[in-house]
Amino acid sequence: MSVRLFIKPGCPWCDEAIDWLDEHGVSYEKLDVTRDADAREEMLELTGQTKAPCIEVDDAVLADFGADELEEWWDKKGFP
Repeated sequence: MSVRLFIKPGCPWCDEAIDWLDEHGVSYEKLDVTRDADAREEMLELTGQTKAPCIEVDDAVLADFGADELEEWWDKKGFP
């Protein structure tokens, strides 16, 4: 399973997403869209927006969410 998290440092929702993934033992790649123009462009292409966080798990994408929405989405998708 490939998990990539697009974040903006200092974003409280991004911090919640990081905490949630860490607490659930999920391995992921963290991409800072404020410092990495390629990551920012990719997030825009995936979501059509510039809001963070955005998570991509394999081919599934969730954008602009809080920890509760992440947990609901994760469970609904059946990810381990």
